[in-house]
Amino acid sequence: MVKSLAYIALFLCLGLAPLYAQSDPLQKGKTGIESIDTLTVNEWDVPTDRNSLVLTMLFSLFPGGGHYYTEHYIRGGFITGIEVFLFYEVYYNKSFQKDRVLKQARAFQDSVGLYTKKLAFADRDSIFSYQKKRNEFVNRVREKSDKKKEQEDLRIAENAWLLGLHLYGMFDAFGIWWNNNYRSVEYRSMKKAILWGLIPGFGQMYNGEFGKAGLLYMGLIGASTSIWTSQKMVDYYVGRKHVMEAESPESEDYERVAERTTYYRKNRNQYIWGIALIYLYSIGDAAVDALLSDFDNPIHLALLPSLTGGAQALLTLDF
Repeated sequence: MVKSLAYIALFLCLGLAPLYAQSDPLQKGKTGIESIDTLTVNEWDVPTDRNSLVLTMLFSLFPGGGHYYTEHYIRGGFITGIEVFLFYEVYYNKSFQKDRVLKQARAFQDSVGLYTKKLAFADRDSIFSYQKKRNEFVNRVREKSDKKKEQEDLRIAENAWLLGLHLYGMFDAFGIWWNNNYRSVEYRSMKKAILWGLIPGFGQMYNGEFGKAGLLYMGLIGASTSIWTSQKMVDYYVGRKHVMEAESPESEDYERVAERTTYYRKNRNQYIWGIALIYLYSIGDAAVDALLSDFDNPIHLALLPSLTGGAQALLTLDF
């Protein structure tokens, strides 16, 4: 009997405790208990004793340098490796490919010149044969010219992605410094995050996710430049189509030019859709990060007593 009464009293205390408790017994994202609020939080940005913002940003002018300075060697190594590869591709390999195409085109240009001279002195029976050969070499020269144009526009786009990657490295290095000095598990307003997120990257910066903002800018810079270069190629091939329609609309080269026009139109449209999706994703990402901003706070698993008018045991699992 006594045991049953004890259980009833316990359940009554637990049931009536919220009626006696304060309306907001715990501040969101903060316990007020130093031993809990100062617990170590495991972060992607590992703590470092190198806290100089000036040195962080100066070193970040070099690929991965800011990460090496702040002792994030693996992340710095990835950035250095990718940037070195892109630098090689843009400034060495593309130059090599351009010289090779020009060398190949030069041989066809010589053949065009040869048959042009032959046509000047050819008899009537040979004119058709010489003209056919000359047109074949002219088309080969145009094909190499198209290839050179494509390589040049691709080089511009790759250079933009390289610039965007370097910008991401600088943003990420700054984010490491920021989280090392101002890391917080305070709850952030999801509404404010969404409003800031309407400006690309600002929602991520509101949440202290500067690396994500850098990734967003890398995508926007690279995709925008790729749209521009793809549109340039569309205009170039449309012009080529108009010329070839007057010359030989039934030729294989005309079909190739029409195919390349369609290819670059699709490429341009895909990047346009990509930018729209990146923008919408960035807003959603800012909202989710704000919603989970205090996820690592130990208060979620804290069992705290309260003696405000009665006994209160509070366990919060607010995810």
